[in-house]
Amino acid sequence: MARKSHGFRIKTRGKLTKDVRTRGKVPVSRILQEFDVGDSVHIILEPSIHKGMPFPRFHGKTGKVVGKRGSAYLLSIMDGNKEKTIISRPEHMKKQVF
Repeated sequence: MARKSHGFRIKTRGKLTKDVRTRGKVPVSRILQEFDVGDSVHIILEPSIHKGMPFPRFHGKTGKVVGKRGSAYLLSIMDGNKEKTIISRPEHMKKQVF
């Protein structure tokens, strides 16, 4: 008998958890943050908001904003030797500070 699938998030439980002190609602400023085309951003998954969340393999990666689609942003990242375009909402992004 084949094992029942529980979806792809079952393997990434450690990645999608928060520290006890940071649990709860996300600050509104994090949701309303704006990015310009060409900005460098880190992809930091916010587990309490599932909408607009990139695939967990891209957690911790850094990319460039190449466009906007609705309230989400198009990010260009390197995955190995291949350039990929990721769609992410601002809650899952953090501006890179040099």
